[in-house]
Amino acid sequence: MVVSNNIESQFSDEKIIEIDNLHKWYGDFHVLKGINLTVKKQERIVICGPSGSGKSTLIRCINRLEEHQRGSIIVDGVELTNNSKNIEKIRTEVGMVFQNFNLFPHLSILDNLILGPVWVRSISKMKAREKAMHYLEKVHIAEQAHKYPGQLSGGQQQRVAIARSLCMNPKVMLFDEPTSALDPEMINEVLDVMIDLAHEGMTMIVVTHEMNFARKMAHRIFFMDHGKVVEENTPDEFFENPQDERTKTFINQILA
Repeated sequence: MVVSNNIESQFSDEKIIEIDNLHKWYGDFHVLKGINLTVKKQERIVICGPSGSGKSTLIRCINRLEEHQRGSIIVDGVELTNNSKNIEKIRTEVGMVFQNFNLFPHLSILDNLILGPVWVRSISKMKAREKAMHYLEKVHIAEQAHKYPGQLSGGQQQRVAIARSLCMNPKVMLFDEPTSALDPEMINEVLDVMIDLAHEGMTMIVVTHEMNFARKMAHRIFFMDHGKVVEENTPDEFFENPQDERTKTFINQILA
């Protein structure tokens, strides 16, 4: 299957994530209400919606940072259950970039990047350093390798966080509002790195309010409200011909 938008790309017919009738509660609060979502290899999905709609909770369920109570999540053929081996296997295949960078402040940038490959994938430190420098170059920050996170700007730290995830050779990258904690002038440098990943065919699920970015890089956009997927469509249809009144209101507000 070939899907066209502003970034030319192909994605496979092979499913890599299958979410079926997903429910999650925090106590009595029903935060996710019957979510169904399928992602194919090399597909790029954007999830948007108002604060509190369940967007971040949904993608955090995909690598078991949040536990769902009903329904199923299958990642690359492995169902996400309480089985610790399945959780560990999925986490090694699914990279995650958070709003806040979650770098170890007492370690250099290079040492932050080699931790996962050395301890989880049992790669030698020499090979891990080579891999780390490769990805630091990819995110245009190799010259900062021997500095510490506190010496870098927010945008630079977020690019380091992306490089750290890439060092694990993930099959899927999850982004939870990766630019929301950044000053406006730093946003584009992070988005540019994500667009580079899109060009290279990375499977991506991105929670974001950056609608110009969503229109440029997504194959499909999911709009969530009150724990449900209210609308799902291609970017052109989503922005030019929204079907649900809540979607229309959201688009008008965020693009105003």
